[in-house]
Amino acid sequence: MSASEEYVFVCPDCEESMEVNPSMRDALVANGCVVCSAPVSTDAFTRVEPSADQ
Repeated sequence: MSASEEYVFVCPDCEESMEVNPSMRDALVANGCVVCSAPVSTDAFTRVEPSADQ
């Protein structure tokens, strides 16, 4: 079973944090933070590693 790719976004300006999928990541980079409108770069995202729970 393959987990979908997810990222944790932390705004460099307002520090709002949320988990996002790849399309939301692209939208944030293109349009800025949804909370404060600050510009966003790919550096603001950390890939979520799949859980090893069995």
